[in-house]
Amino acid sequence: MNAVDVREAITRAHHEEWGRVVAALTRRFGDLDIAEEAAAEAFATAVERWPADGVPPNPGAWLTTTANRKAIDRIRRENKREDKHREAQMVYDDDPPEPPGAIDDERLRLIFTCCHPALAVESRVALTLRMLGGLTVPEIARAFLVQETAMGQRITRAKAKIKVARIPYRVPSTEDLPGRVTGVLAVLFLIFNEGYLATGPDTDPVRHDLTAEAIRLTRLIRALLPQDGEVAGLLALMLLTEARRTARVSASGELVPLNEQDRGAWDAALIAEGHRLVRERLATGMAPGRYQILAAINAVHTSARDVRDTDWSQIVALYDQLVRLDGSPIIVLNRAVAVAEMDGPDVALAAVDRLADTLAGYHAYHVARADLLRRLGRGAESRAAYDKAIELAGNTAETAYLTRRRDQLG
Repeated sequence: MNAVDVREAITRAHHEEWGRVVAALTRRFGDLDIAEEAAAEAFATAVERWPADGVPPNPGAWLTTTANRKAIDRIRRENKREDKHREAQMVYDDDPPEPPGAIDDERLRLIFTCCHPALAVESRVALTLRMLGGLTVPEIARAFLVQETAMGQRITRAKAKIKVARIPYRVPSTEDLPGRVTGVLAVLFLIFNEGYLATGPDTDPVRHDLTAEAIRLTRLIRALLPQDGEVAGLLALMLLTEARRTARVSASGELVPLNEQDRGAWDAALIAEGHRLVRERLATGMAPGRYQILAAINAVHTSARDVRDTDWSQIVALYDQLVRLDGSPIIVLNRAVAVAEMDGPDVALAAVDRLADTLAGYHAYHVARADLLRRLGRGAESRAAYDKAIELAGNTAETAYLTRRRDQLG
Protein backbone atom coordinates (compact mmCIF):
# COMPACT_ATOMS: atom_id res chain seq x y z
CA MET A 1 0.00 0.00 0.00
CA ASN A 2 1.53 3.31 -1.08
CA ALA A 3 1.51 6.58 0.83
CA VAL A 4 -1.54 7.90 -1.03
CA ASP A 5 -3.52 4.77 -0.17
CA VAL A 6 -2.54 5.07 3.49
CA ARG A 7 -3.63 8.72 3.62
CA GLU A 8 -6.95 7.80 2.04
CA ALA A 9 -7.38 4.99 4.57
CA ILE A 10 -6.73 7.39 7.46
CA THR A 11 -9.18 9.93 6.04
CA ARG A 12 -11.80 7.22 5.55
CA ALA A 13 -11.23 5.92 9.08
CA HIS A 14 -11.68 9.41 10.49
CA HIS A 15 -14.96 9.84 8.64
CA GLU A 16 -16.28 6.41 9.61
CA GLU A 17 -14.81 5.79 13.06
CA TRP A 18 -14.48 9.13 14.86
CA GLY A 19 -17.98 9.05 16.32
CA ARG A 20 -17.67 5.41 17.34
CA VAL A 21 -14.33 5.96 19.09
CA VAL A 22 -15.47 9.07 20.96
CA ALA A 23 -18.74 7.41 22.00
CA ALA A 24 -16.98 4.27 23.24
CA LEU A 25 -14.49 6.31 25.29
CA THR A 26 -17.22 8.55 26.69
CA ARG A 27 -19.12 5.51 27.88
CA ARG A 28 -16.02 4.05 29.52
CA PHE A 29 -14.48 7.14 31.08
CA GLY A 30 -17.50 9.41 31.46
CA ASP A 31 -15.57 12.49 30.31
CA LEU A 32 -15.98 14.21 26.93
CA ASP A 33 -12.62 15.99 27.16
CA ILE A 34 -10.76 12.74 27.79
CA ALA A 35 -12.71 11.01 25.00
CA GLU A 36 -12.09 13.74 22.44
CA GLU A 37 -8.41 14.22 23.23
CA ALA A 38 -7.66 10.49 23.37
CA ALA A 39 -9.44 9.96 20.06
CA ALA A 40 -7.45 12.80 18.48
CA GLU A 41 -4.20 11.31 19.82
CA ALA A 42 -5.14 7.91 18.43
CA PHE A 43 -5.64 9.35 14.96
CA ALA A 44 -2.35 11.26 15.26
CA THR A 45 -0.66 7.97 16.14
CA ALA A 46 -2.23 6.36 13.09
CA VAL A 47 -0.78 9.10 10.90
CA GLU A 48 2.66 8.28 12.31
CA ARG A 49 2.49 4.49 12.35
CA TRP A 50 0.26 3.31 9.54
CA PRO A 51 2.60 4.44 6.73
CA ALA A 52 5.33 2.20 8.20
CA ASP A 53 3.28 -0.60 9.80
CA GLY A 54 0.47 -0.75 7.27
CA VAL A 55 -3.26 -0.14 7.73
CA PRO A 56 -4.61 -2.60 10.33
CA PRO A 57 -7.27 -5.10 9.24
CA ASN A 58 -9.82 -3.46 11.55
CA PRO A 59 -9.00 0.27 11.72
CA GLY A 60 -11.88 1.04 14.09
CA ALA A 61 -10.77 -1.54 16.65
CA TRP A 62 -7.14 -0.37 16.38
CA LEU A 63 -8.16 3.25 16.91
CA THR A 64 -10.44 2.41 19.85
CA THR A 65 -7.74 0.32 21.55
CA THR A 66 -5.11 3.00 20.99
CA ALA A 67 -7.44 5.74 22.24
CA ASN A 68 -8.24 3.72 25.37
CA ARG A 69 -4.52 3.46 26.12
CA LYS A 70 -4.07 7.19 25.55
CA ALA A 71 -6.92 7.92 27.94
CA ILE A 72 -5.48 5.65 30.62
CA ASP A 73 -2.07 7.27 30.23
CA ARG A 74 -3.63 10.70 30.69
CA ILE A 75 -5.46 9.62 33.85
CA ARG A 76 -2.24 8.15 35.22
CA ARG A 77 -0.44 11.42 34.62
CA GLU A 78 -3.13 13.22 36.59
CA ASN A 79 -2.95 10.82 39.54
CA LYS A 80 -2.19 13.42 42.15
CA ARG A 81 -5.08 12.63 44.47
CA GLU A 82 -6.44 9.40 45.83
CA ASP A 83 -9.75 9.74 43.98
CA LYS A 84 -7.81 10.05 40.72
CA HIS A 85 -5.90 6.92 41.63
CA ARG A 86 -9.13 4.99 42.16
CA GLU A 87 -10.47 6.34 38.88
CA ALA A 88 -7.38 5.07 37.06
CA GLN A 89 -7.77 1.64 38.64
CA MET A 90 -11.39 1.45 37.57
CA VAL A 91 -10.55 1.70 33.89
CA TYR A 92 -9.12 -1.80 34.02
CA ASP A 93 -12.38 -3.24 35.39
CA ASP A 94 -15.35 -4.23 33.31
CA ASP A 95 -17.89 -1.49 32.74
CA PRO A 96 -20.51 -1.49 35.52
CA PRO A 97 -23.98 -2.57 34.42
CA GLU A 98 -26.30 0.25 33.42
CA PRO A 99 -30.08 0.37 33.09
CA PRO A 100 -30.81 -0.63 29.50
CA GLY A 101 -32.34 1.99 27.26
CA ALA A 102 -34.97 1.36 24.62
CA ILE A 103 -32.11 0.99 22.15
CA ASP A 104 -28.56 0.36 23.32
CA ASP A 105 -26.37 2.33 20.94
CA GLU A 106 -23.30 4.23 22.14
CA ARG A 107 -23.57 6.99 19.57
CA LEU A 108 -27.24 7.47 20.38
CA ARG A 109 -26.25 7.81 24.05
CA LEU A 110 -23.71 10.42 23.04
CA ILE A 111 -26.29 12.42 21.07
CA PHE A 112 -28.70 12.60 24.00
CA THR A 113 -25.87 13.62 26.32
CA CYS A 114 -24.77 16.41 24.00
CA CYS A 115 -28.39 17.48 23.44
CA HIS A 116 -29.35 17.68 27.08
CA PRO A 117 -31.83 20.51 27.88
CA ALA A 118 -29.36 21.97 30.37
CA LEU A 119 -27.34 23.19 27.38
CA ALA A 120 -28.32 26.03 25.07
CA VAL A 121 -29.72 24.81 21.75
CA GLU A 122 -26.76 26.21 19.80
CA SER A 123 -24.34 24.42 22.13
CA ARG A 124 -26.17 21.12 21.79
CA VAL A 125 -25.94 21.19 18.03
CA ALA A 126 -22.33 22.37 17.91
CA LEU A 127 -21.14 19.87 20.51
CA THR A 128 -22.76 16.93 18.78
CA LEU A 129 -21.38 17.95 15.40
CA ARG A 130 -17.93 17.98 16.98
CA MET A 131 -18.14 14.93 19.23
CA LEU A 132 -20.21 12.62 17.06
CA GLY A 133 -19.71 13.90 13.53
CA GLY A 134 -16.03 14.72 13.92
CA LEU A 135 -16.45 18.09 12.21
CA THR A 136 -13.73 20.61 12.90
CA VAL A 137 -14.45 23.86 14.72
CA PRO A 138 -14.06 25.88 11.46
CA GLU A 139 -16.58 23.62 9.70
CA ILE A 140 -19.09 24.02 12.52
CA ALA A 141 -18.50 27.77 12.64
CA ARG A 142 -19.36 28.03 8.93
CA ALA A 143 -22.55 26.04 9.49
CA PHE A 144 -23.58 28.54 12.17
CA LEU A 145 -22.23 31.62 10.37
CA VAL A 146 -20.15 32.61 13.43
CA GLN A 147 -16.46 33.20 14.13
CA GLU A 148 -14.24 30.18 14.80
CA THR A 149 -13.06 31.51 18.18
CA ALA A 150 -16.64 31.98 19.33
CA MET A 151 -17.56 28.46 18.24
CA GLY A 152 -14.53 26.98 19.99
CA GLN A 153 -15.51 28.73 23.21
CA ARG A 154 -19.10 27.54 22.85
CA ILE A 155 -18.01 23.91 22.56
CA THR A 156 -15.58 24.20 25.48
CA ARG A 157 -18.26 25.72 27.73
CA ALA A 158 -20.75 23.01 26.75
CA LYS A 159 -18.35 20.22 27.69
CA ALA A 160 -17.59 21.93 30.98
CA LYS A 161 -21.27 22.25 31.80
CA ILE A 162 -21.87 18.55 31.12
CA LYS A 163 -19.13 17.71 33.60
CA VAL A 164 -20.22 20.18 36.30
CA ALA A 165 -23.92 19.33 35.98
CA ARG A 166 -23.14 15.58 35.90
CA ILE A 167 -25.33 15.13 32.84
CA PRO A 168 -25.78 11.36 32.42
CA TYR A 169 -24.49 9.44 29.43
CA ARG A 170 -27.59 7.47 28.52
CA VAL A 171 -30.67 7.32 26.32
CA PRO A 172 -33.60 8.94 28.19
CA SER A 173 -36.43 6.84 29.53
CA THR A 174 -39.44 6.22 27.34
CA GLU A 175 -41.43 8.83 29.27
CA ASP A 176 -38.80 11.55 28.75
CA LEU A 177 -38.07 10.86 25.08
CA PRO A 178 -40.75 13.03 23.41
CA GLY A 179 -39.57 16.16 25.21
CA ARG A 180 -35.94 15.52 24.35
CA VAL A 181 -36.21 14.56 20.71
CA THR A 182 -36.65 18.05 19.15
CA GLY A 183 -33.09 19.10 19.90
CA VAL A 184 -31.76 15.77 18.67
CA LEU A 185 -33.60 16.12 15.36
CA ALA A 186 -32.09 19.57 14.85
CA VAL A 187 -28.64 18.10 15.42
CA LEU A 188 -29.18 15.23 13.01
CA PHE A 189 -30.53 17.60 10.36
CA LEU A 190 -27.42 19.77 10.54
CA ILE A 191 -25.14 16.73 10.47
CA PHE A 192 -26.97 15.52 7.37
CA ASN A 193 -26.73 18.92 5.71
CA GLU A 194 -23.01 19.13 6.40
CA GLY A 195 -22.57 15.75 4.73
CA TYR A 196 -24.82 16.54 1.77
CA LEU A 197 -22.89 19.70 0.90
CA ALA A 198 -19.82 20.04 3.09
CA THR A 199 -18.86 23.58 4.07
CA GLY A 200 -15.10 23.06 4.29
CA PRO A 201 -12.95 23.90 1.25
CA ASP A 202 -10.56 21.01 1.98
CA THR A 203 -13.19 18.29 2.42
CA ASP A 204 -15.07 16.11 -0.02
CA PRO A 205 -17.98 18.14 -1.42
CA VAL A 206 -20.37 15.34 -0.45
CA ARG A 207 -19.58 13.30 2.69
CA HIS A 208 -21.59 10.10 2.53
CA ASP A 209 -20.26 9.07 5.95
CA LEU A 210 -22.13 11.96 7.59
CA THR A 211 -25.35 11.57 5.61
CA ALA A 212 -25.37 7.82 6.24
CA GLU A 213 -24.74 8.32 9.96
CA ALA A 214 -27.51 10.92 10.25
CA ILE A 215 -29.93 8.56 8.48
CA ARG A 216 -28.86 5.61 10.65
CA LEU A 217 -29.40 7.51 13.88
CA THR A 218 -32.70 8.95 12.67
CA ARG A 219 -33.89 5.41 11.95
CA LEU A 220 -32.97 4.47 15.51
CA ILE A 221 -34.95 7.38 16.90
CA ARG A 222 -37.90 6.44 14.70
CA ALA A 223 -37.77 2.95 16.25
CA LEU A 224 -37.94 4.67 19.64
CA LEU A 225 -40.80 6.99 18.64
CA PRO A 226 -42.68 5.33 15.75
CA GLN A 227 -45.71 7.63 16.14
CA ASP A 228 -43.75 10.89 16.14
CA GLY A 229 -44.58 12.72 12.92
CA GLU A 230 -41.50 14.92 12.91
CA VAL A 231 -39.15 11.96 13.31
CA ALA A 232 -40.82 10.31 10.33
CA GLY A 233 -40.73 13.61 8.45
CA LEU A 234 -37.03 14.11 9.04
CA LEU A 235 -36.26 10.57 7.96
CA ALA A 236 -38.31 11.05 4.78
CA LEU A 237 -36.58 14.36 4.10
CA MET A 238 -33.15 12.77 4.50
CA LEU A 239 -34.01 9.80 2.29
CA LEU A 240 -35.43 11.94 -0.52
CA THR A 241 -32.39 14.22 -0.38
CA GLU A 242 -29.89 11.37 -0.12
CA ALA A 243 -31.51 9.73 -3.15
CA ARG A 244 -30.08 12.55 -5.29
CA ARG A 245 -26.58 12.41 -3.82
CA THR A 246 -24.79 10.64 -6.70
CA ALA A 247 -26.21 13.14 -9.18
CA ARG A 248 -25.12 16.18 -7.16
CA VAL A 249 -21.50 16.40 -8.31
CA SER A 250 -20.29 16.01 -11.90
CA ALA A 251 -17.32 13.91 -13.01
CA SER A 252 -15.28 17.11 -13.13
CA GLY A 253 -16.09 17.88 -9.49
CA GLU A 254 -18.69 20.58 -10.10
CA LEU A 255 -21.97 20.93 -8.23
CA VAL A 256 -25.00 19.98 -10.33
CA PRO A 257 -28.18 21.88 -9.32
CA LEU A 258 -31.51 20.09 -9.08
CA ASN A 259 -32.83 21.30 -12.43
CA GLU A 260 -29.76 19.95 -14.25
CA GLN A 261 -29.44 16.57 -12.53
CA ASP A 262 -29.75 13.22 -14.28
CA ARG A 263 -32.93 11.96 -12.67
CA GLY A 264 -32.21 8.48 -13.91
CA ALA A 265 -29.26 8.42 -11.51
CA TRP A 266 -31.45 9.03 -8.47
CA ASP A 267 -31.88 6.15 -6.02
CA ALA A 268 -35.35 4.79 -6.73
CA ALA A 269 -35.48 2.69 -3.54
CA LEU A 270 -34.77 5.67 -1.29
CA ILE A 271 -37.32 7.78 -3.15
CA ALA A 272 -39.96 5.08 -2.77
CA GLU A 273 -39.29 4.81 0.97
CA GLY A 274 -39.39 8.58 1.40
CA HIS A 275 -42.65 8.88 -0.52
CA ARG A 276 -44.18 6.11 1.57
CA LEU A 277 -43.32 7.94 4.80
CA VAL A 278 -44.81 11.19 3.46
CA ARG A 279 -48.02 9.41 2.45
CA GLU A 280 -48.27 7.70 5.84
CA ARG A 281 -48.06 11.05 7.62
CA LEU A 282 -50.64 12.64 5.31
CA ALA A 283 -52.98 9.72 5.98
CA THR A 284 -53.02 10.50 9.71
CA GLY A 285 -54.78 13.81 9.06
CA MET A 286 -52.63 15.47 11.72
CA ALA A 287 -51.18 18.94 11.14
CA PRO A 288 -47.64 18.50 9.82
CA GLY A 289 -44.54 19.97 11.42
CA ARG A 290 -41.53 21.61 9.80
CA TYR A 291 -39.72 18.44 8.75
CA GLN A 292 -42.88 16.86 7.38
CA ILE A 293 -43.53 19.89 5.15
CA LEU A 294 -39.94 19.93 3.93
CA ALA A 295 -40.26 16.22 3.16
CA ALA A 296 -43.47 16.88 1.23
CA ILE A 297 -41.70 19.58 -0.82
CA ASN A 298 -38.96 17.10 -1.68
CA ALA A 299 -41.59 14.49 -2.52
CA VAL A 300 -43.05 16.85 -5.12
CA HIS A 301 -39.60 17.44 -6.63
CA THR A 302 -38.77 13.74 -6.78
CA SER A 303 -42.18 12.85 -8.24
CA ALA A 304 -41.43 14.79 -11.44
CA ARG A 305 -39.70 12.68 -14.08
CA ASP A 306 -38.56 15.90 -15.77
CA VAL A 307 -37.93 19.28 -14.19
CA ARG A 308 -40.54 20.73 -16.57
CA ASP A 309 -43.15 18.49 -14.91
CA THR A 310 -42.55 19.97 -11.44
CA ASP A 311 -45.75 21.14 -9.74
CA TRP A 312 -44.51 24.53 -8.62
CA SER A 313 -47.94 25.66 -7.41
CA GLN A 314 -47.98 22.79 -4.93
CA ILE A 315 -44.43 23.60 -3.81
CA VAL A 316 -45.28 27.26 -3.22
CA ALA A 317 -48.40 26.24 -1.29
CA LEU A 318 -46.28 23.98 0.91
CA TYR A 319 -43.80 26.82 1.48
CA ASP A 320 -46.71 29.08 2.46
CA GLN A 321 -47.64 26.51 5.06
CA LEU A 322 -44.02 26.23 6.20
CA VAL A 323 -43.58 29.99 6.55
CA ARG A 324 -46.46 30.02 9.02
CA LEU A 325 -44.50 27.54 11.17
CA ASP A 326 -41.00 28.84 10.52
CA GLY A 327 -40.73 32.32 9.10
CA SER A 328 -36.93 32.30 9.14
CA PRO A 329 -35.18 34.29 6.38
CA ILE A 330 -33.77 31.12 4.80
CA ILE A 331 -37.23 29.58 4.45
CA VAL A 332 -38.51 32.85 2.95
CA LEU A 333 -35.56 32.80 0.53
CA ASN A 334 -36.32 29.25 -0.58
CA ARG A 335 -39.97 30.17 -1.09
CA ALA A 336 -38.93 33.08 -3.30
CA VAL A 337 -36.88 30.74 -5.48
CA ALA A 338 -40.01 28.61 -6.00
CA VAL A 339 -42.14 31.70 -6.67
CA ALA A 340 -39.78 32.60 -9.52
CA GLU A 341 -40.94 29.47 -11.37
CA MET A 342 -44.59 30.54 -11.06
CA ASP A 343 -44.70 34.32 -11.10
CA GLY A 344 -41.40 35.16 -12.76
CA PRO A 345 -37.95 36.30 -11.61
CA ASP A 346 -38.95 39.93 -11.10
CA VAL A 347 -41.51 39.06 -8.41
CA ALA A 348 -39.06 36.69 -6.76
CA LEU A 349 -36.22 39.22 -6.83
CA ALA A 350 -38.33 41.77 -4.97
CA ALA A 351 -38.89 39.21 -2.20
CA VAL A 352 -35.21 38.23 -2.12
CA ASP A 353 -34.01 41.83 -1.93
CA ARG A 354 -36.09 42.35 1.19
CA LEU A 355 -33.79 39.84 2.91
CA ALA A 356 -30.61 41.81 2.21
CA ASP A 357 -30.01 42.96 5.76
CA THR A 358 -30.48 39.54 7.40
CA LEU A 359 -28.80 37.29 4.80
CA ALA A 360 -25.94 39.46 3.55
CA GLY A 361 -23.40 36.92 4.87
CA TYR A 362 -25.24 33.85 3.54
CA HIS A 363 -23.86 32.63 0.22
CA ALA A 364 -27.14 31.06 -0.97
CA TYR A 365 -28.79 34.47 -0.80
CA HIS A 366 -26.30 35.81 -3.33
CA VAL A 367 -26.64 32.66 -5.46
CA ALA A 368 -30.39 33.22 -5.68
CA ARG A 369 -29.94 36.90 -6.55
CA ALA A 370 -27.33 36.08 -9.19
CA ASP A 371 -29.62 33.60 -10.91
CA LEU A 372 -32.65 35.89 -10.82
CA LEU A 373 -30.65 38.86 -12.12
CA ARG A 374 -29.24 36.67 -14.91
CA ARG A 375 -32.76 35.64 -15.93
CA LEU A 376 -33.76 39.31 -16.01
CA GLY A 377 -30.85 40.16 -18.32
CA ARG A 378 -29.05 42.30 -15.73
CA GLY A 379 -25.63 40.83 -16.44
CA ALA A 380 -23.38 43.22 -14.55
CA GLU A 381 -25.44 42.96 -11.38
CA SER A 382 -25.62 39.20 -11.77
CA ARG A 383 -21.84 38.97 -12.09
CA ALA A 384 -21.38 41.01 -8.91
CA ALA A 385 -23.79 38.71 -7.06
CA TYR A 386 -21.92 35.64 -8.33
CA ASP A 387 -18.64 37.18 -7.14
CA LYS A 388 -20.07 37.63 -3.66
CA ALA A 389 -21.48 34.10 -3.63
CA ILE A 390 -18.12 32.67 -4.68
CA GLU A 391 -16.40 34.66 -1.95
CA LEU A 392 -18.73 33.23 0.72
CA ALA A 393 -19.08 29.65 -0.58
CA GLY A 394 -16.81 27.18 1.20
CA ASN A 395 -17.47 24.09 -0.89
CA THR A 396 -15.13 23.51 -3.85
CA ALA A 397 -17.83 21.87 -6.00
CA GLU A 398 -20.20 24.78 -5.48
CA THR A 399 -17.43 27.30 -6.13
CA ALA A 400 -16.65 25.57 -9.44
CA TYR A 401 -20.31 25.68 -10.48
CA LEU A 402 -20.75 29.33 -9.53
CA THR A 403 -17.55 30.32 -11.31
CA ARG A 404 -18.72 28.66 -14.51
CA ARG A 405 -22.12 30.34 -14.28
CA ARG A 406 -20.51 33.73 -13.73
CA ASP A 407 -18.09 33.26 -16.63
CA GLN A 408 -20.97 32.34 -18.94
CA LEU A 409 -22.22 35.89 -18.55
CA GLY A 410 -19.34 37.07 -20.69
